[in-house]
Amino acid sequence: MADIVTKTHASRADRPTSFNVDDIPVPMGREEDWRFTPLRRIEKLFDPQGYTQRAKLEAKQSPQEVFIEKVGRDDPRVGTVLAPGDRTAVVAWEAFDQATVITIPRGVELENPVIVDVRATEELSTDHIVIRAEPLSKGTVLLRHEGPAALNQTVEVRAEDGAQLSVIAVHEWDRDAVHASNHRVSVGRDASLDHLVVTLGGDLVRVCVDTEYTAPGGTLRLNGIYFVDAGQHLEHRVFVDHSEPNCYSRVVYKGALQGQDARSVWIGDCLIGENADATDTYELNRNLILSEGAKADSVPNLEIENGEIEGAGHASATGRFDDEQLFYLMSRGISAVDARRLVVRGFFAELINKIEIEEVRDHLLDAIEDRLQGAH
Repeated sequence: MADIVTKTHASRADRPTSFNVDDIPVPMGREEDWRFTPLRRIEKLFDPQGYTQRAKLEAKQSPQEVFIEKVGRDDPRVGTVLAPGDRTAVVAWEAFDQATVITIPRGVELENPVIVDVRATEELSTDHIVIRAEPLSKGTVLLRHEGPAALNQTVEVRAEDGAQLSVIAVHEWDRDAVHASNHRVSVGRDASLDHLVVTLGGDLVRVCVDTEYTAPGGTLRLNGIYFVDAGQHLEHRVFVDHSEPNCYSRVVYKGALQGQDARSVWIGDCLIGENADATDTYELNRNLILSEGAKADSVPNLEIENGEIEGAGHASATGRFDDEQLFYLMSRGISAVDARRLVVRGFFAELINKIEIEEVRDHLLDAIEDRLQGAH
């Protein structure tokens, strides 16, 4: 099967997916999905035989209407959203033995979020989480990650018909952590899903978000925030597959980078299929370079196979810290450190202000400012 994976695929939809680990071999670095990733820093996640631990999950806050269950891999709710699409994703499927299923029951509207802490040690570990919002339900699920991880993770997210679901994944790993995560997302008829990934820690973190619409009328908003320090590699990949009519999507990822060899990668793939009439989609990536020696790669891709759409587009920009903004603020009596902080805070404000959980908003702003202070 090596020739299938290493060859160039004309369409994003042609790339192989499988639940069989033998179908997706170890990458060599020439594959489109891996050409930006430093393989030596992630290759220990490629062997399904090397996993000895599972991540520790603890529900810090769980409204009484919500069901949180530990189940085996043969549970019928597991493995129902798409199929793994790269080596780490298929290995994560092969290696796990227990999944955590979080269910917001039909018609339930949560007043408070579900908060789950995920902690992983430096031992090679797996994690499988299933988040289900049943029809006409409404709620928010927050996943908080920390520890000296070597973690390969799968998160299945299903917003069923008429549901309104918000999922937030915050990654604040220790500096030497290695983490790969495949979020597989499904949006039902007239359902709405808001998905936010925040990545602030780790040595190498690679988060892939693959999506599907299962019926017309779905709304999908994919947002991301990342702050890359010296020597870190933070990589985010998004695939929005518009296969149903009258669906809407917006993708907005923003990142800041500082320090020697700070590296970010953002890949935004969007496919509008021939049956996806009246699609409305747009993807945006912005990167702010705060110092010399940092590098951001940004690759938006848009494939359109349908001429009857509402709108489609993408934009990407990477720029250095604006010295004129800094000078303007300093001329008003603001110190250089505070001016820098205000510019970065304003850069991320669009996405952070969308978070409805106040303590999460405040924590993220504090965490970003701590990293700015650390550089000084």
